[in-house]
Amino acid sequence: MRLLLVDDDQPLLNRLARAMERRGYAVETAGSIAEARDIIAAGPPRFAVVDMRLEDGNGLDLVSELRAQRPDARIVMLTGYGNITTAVWAVKHGAVDYLAKPADADEVDAALRAAADDLPEPPENPMSADRVRWEHIQRVYELCGRNVSETARRLNMHRRTLQRILAKRSPR
Repeated sequence: MRLLLVDDDQPLLNRLARAMERRGYAVETAGSIAEARDIIAAGPPRFAVVDMRLEDGNGLDLVSELRAQRPDARIVMLTGYGNITTAVWAVKHGAVDYLAKPADADEVDAALRAAADDLPEPPENPMSADRVRWEHIQRVYELCGRNVSETARRLNMHRRTLQRILAKRSPR
């Protein structure tokens, strides 16, 4: 149950390390990509929690490196800058989960221990990509107080384009 924690936020790293030790992990910590690479080279751990943005590089690089040395490693990405693109990239390259900071130790532990067969079944009728896009636009529109100009600015789209989208019915 060796666990590597990689984060350049020292107070968070220390807190999470203590909490994970109480949950039965043998914890090693690294505050940088370089330190993490040294630990991985000495013997890749079975579990890892890696921050995405570190002072000396991108934690996503460690996902591929650890997965190459230990294919059965369970890796969870932590980030304060979450977005769908990086979450998909991390999972495609071997992370088992992607958690936004501040994730608590229970969430991290659950993500590390979750087996592939614990995942929910895919939905029978998932939303179409157009519907997901429309829902996102509607959510941002509401968060902006139904202000079209502000919503267009935040979504990086032309105001007239946004007005046409908002005037249409929701896709199925």
